Amino acid sequence: MSQQQLRRTPVRPDPGPPPPDTSRQGRFVGWLGGFGCVAAGYAVFQSLVGVLPQELSADAARYGIAAVSGVGTSAAAWLAAALLRARAVGDDTGTAGPAGSRWTTAARRTAAGPGGPGTAPDTGPGPFPALAAATHRTLLADLAVLDDPDRGLLTGWPHALDEPTLPVRPTPTGTAYGLHLVLELGVQDGRLNPADLVGTLWRLRLPDGGWAARSQGSVPRPEVTALVLGALARAGADPDRLADEAARCAARFTADLEPSGLARTHVVTTVLRGLLRAAPASPAIARLRDELVDRTITDPARESRRCWGPTLRPTSAHPTRPSPAHTAQAVVALDRTARVLGDEDVNSRSAREDGIRWLLSCPMPAHEGCADLLNTQEEVRRPHPQDSWRQEVLFVRHFTAAWMVRALLTRGAWDIAVAEGREEAWRALLADAVAGVLRQQDEGIWNWDGHDLGRPLWMTYQGLSALRAHAVWMYQPGA
Repeated sequence: MSQQQLRRTPVRPDPGPPPPDTSRQGRFVGWLGGFGCVAAGYAVFQSLVGVLPQELSADAARYGIAAVSGVGTSAAAWLAAALLRARAVGDDTGTAGPAGSRWTTAARRTAAGPGGPGTAPDTGPGPFPALAAATHRTLLADLAVLDDPDRGLLTGWPHALDEPTLPVRPTPTGTAYGLHLVLELGVQDGRLNPADLVGTLWRLRLPDGGWAARSQGSVPRPEVTALVLGALARAGADPDRLADEAARCAARFTADLEPSGLARTHVVTTVLRGLLRAAPASPAIARLRDELVDRTITDPARESRRCWGPTLRPTSAHPTRPSPAHTAQAVVALDRTARVLGDEDVNSRSAREDGIRWLLSCPMPAHEGCADLLNTQEEVRRPHPQDSWRQEVLFVRHFTAAWMVRALLTRGAWDIAVAEGREEAWRALLADAVAGVLRQQDEGIWNWDGHDLGRPLWMTYQGLSALRAHAVWMYQPGA
């Protein structure tokens, strides 16, 4: 994000004056403005007095028409000059975006890669510090503390920041994403204490181990367990306790015990990312990587590149379709797995790189608002644990632009773009993905419009972490 590059100096000089407008309209207004607005109006007045027909014998009529025309010309000249000045300032300083943001015209067209950062006007610090501070204020204001008679003192957040039910009760999902956010912000003042959040997550653990979303009842689910384990590992929780829970999660995540979850790209990639954080030596990591690699699909519309859809096991009755959000999730998971395991085989590398090529092959010349950056959602259906005739349904929403930023900022994505001459495609897609992420927030909180619980904490974490990752990527020491 060109306007969000981290600078070595906090204070920047004022930008220089905007360049002169050399368009035909600009030259005309400049010529007219040379007389001054009043002078231009007087010139028109005198001209009309001389050319109006003599049939308008009454001097009052002739002079009245000329005067009105002169005043109108003066006003038009002043308005035209003001418009050109405003447009020049807007082009120089950027247009206002969502609350707390500034997005320059140049930044919408280019994004920097390693060794080739885009340039931006010297406008001082970018909006990210203010955005992060706004996120922190809201997290602090909406922190819920509840003394539960069974689980003890709970400190955290619900699934979303606009929960209507009181008292607000911390949940595993909301508190895990809130802990991720606190760690992402790096807050130093202690009002949001990670130790309190870690303790709450352990107290929310189910009696038989693992965690579940609020709508899933008392049966642990692998995607929620992996999310919580990842947050706990990032916060420095007891590694032995983490390893034990990770082993339980992996043992339950099999085709026999969890067929519905193992068939979903979202669930497999979530579990894979959680295990990479909580138990990087787990043998389940290689198994899940192979599951992901072996379940790719091909897209004839994009040179038959391999990619991923919402489901890993499509059938004739339930086919899948190429999905930018799920392909980006798979690319991120496979990239992290390759770095942790260090032994990426040819098939895994080929699948990951083809996924990157598929993302870069978006046919749209401009990506702001294109289908590859639209948010999407899916349902994860499982047999109900108590009633066999019912189904447990988990609604999952995907912040596509944030996942696209994550996938494009993997080192492998940049290497492919450079090796295959796709740097401009990479920059254009990344710039519009970052703009899409920024556009969906208001005062540091991200919004899923058109739904109840429209301010989910997971979306704020994904949005803020994507912007922070991009800011770090853009930083050029010594530049």
